[in-house]
Amino acid sequence: MDPSKVDAVVLVGGKGTRLRPLTVSAAKPMLPTAGLPFLTHLLSRIAEAGIEHVILGTSFKAATFENEFGDGSKLGLQIEYVVEDHPMGTGGGIANVIPKLRNDIVMVFNGDVLSGMDLRQMLASHHESQADLTLHLVRVSDPRAFGCVPTDADGRVEAFLEKTEDPPSDQINAGTYIFNRDVLDQIPRGREVSVEREVFPALLADGVKVCGYVDSSYWRDMGTPEDFVRGSADLVRGLAPSPALGGRRGESLVHDGASVSPGAVLVGGTVVGRGAEIGPGVRLDGAVIFDGAHIEAGSVVERSIIGAGARIGPRALLRDAIIGDGANIGARCELLRGARVWPGVVIPDCGVRYSSDI
Repeated sequence: MDPSKVDAVVLVGGKGTRLRPLTVSAAKPMLPTAGLPFLTHLLSRIAEAGIEHVILGTSFKAATFENEFGDGSKLGLQIEYVVEDHPMGTGGGIANVIPKLRNDIVMVFNGDVLSGMDLRQMLASHHESQADLTLHLVRVSDPRAFGCVPTDADGRVEAFLEKTEDPPSDQINAGTYIFNRDVLDQIPRGREVSVEREVFPALLADGVKVCGYVDSSYWRDMGTPEDFVRGSADLVRGLAPSPALGGRRGESLVHDGASVSPGAVLVGGTVVGRGAEIGPGVRLDGAVIFDGAHIEAGSVVERSIIGAGARIGPRALLRDAIIGDGANIGARCELLRGARVWPGVVIPDCGVRYSSDI
């Protein structure tokens, strides 16, 4: 199958509420991940696979996508944009972009999934099986937290099952789909539609050939702070692939224009954004430091996200925390176990331990 004859549709309309306060000022797919907008990593994989035409289905902070990616030429792509006026779900979002399609094969991506799946191999599988619809299914060690999608010996999907304590399969829906163009016309238009709960089961019941492309590739839903931090670290360390990062891999990634003082320790897939300043004696372990943040001497930041322009005072301790853009955390403060500080909040020098929203 010629990838240049395939349309890519990327759904990026969600508000990212689980990642607040970071998503107060930015759409989730635009958050810096390994120092680049998260969506850049997916678009670079699409371009590397040879797909040329991409449609972004946007809604929340829609203008930021076109401001960043323009016509897509810098990535070797042709990008168009379709804006949802109201939430339409995954199925409604796909139906909303149909007028922009150019080809008979459409590859759909959820814009908040970090994946290492081989796009060319999935396209080849769709072609060889003569499927009408192919779903990427990834094997996970504990499928109880997900609905599962069993397949038969020929790879045809047998059912879409809800979460259960005793799942019959370790295969879960990984959020990438290949549709034949005529199948898309069966999605209801003009209302909110879920492909997972409504469209897929209906197609299966109607006898449409639905197949699974099953692998054990890297996969992570980046919707929670914990997964966002881990996904960024995995990109830095090379566990998750991204052509956008080139060959830069290691325990840390420091972007151009950042300043790291002697004696600072950066490990665990830490990323330091442009213009950020890291003071002497600082320890960053699995930290995501956005552009322009300032971490002062002796502070420890573990598995935490520090927003753009935020300041962390001397000898502070942050563990599993999120600090919003422009927040100011005083000396010796401790923010632990999921504490979230909203943009612009100032916490004076203290020594107090926080573990909730501030």
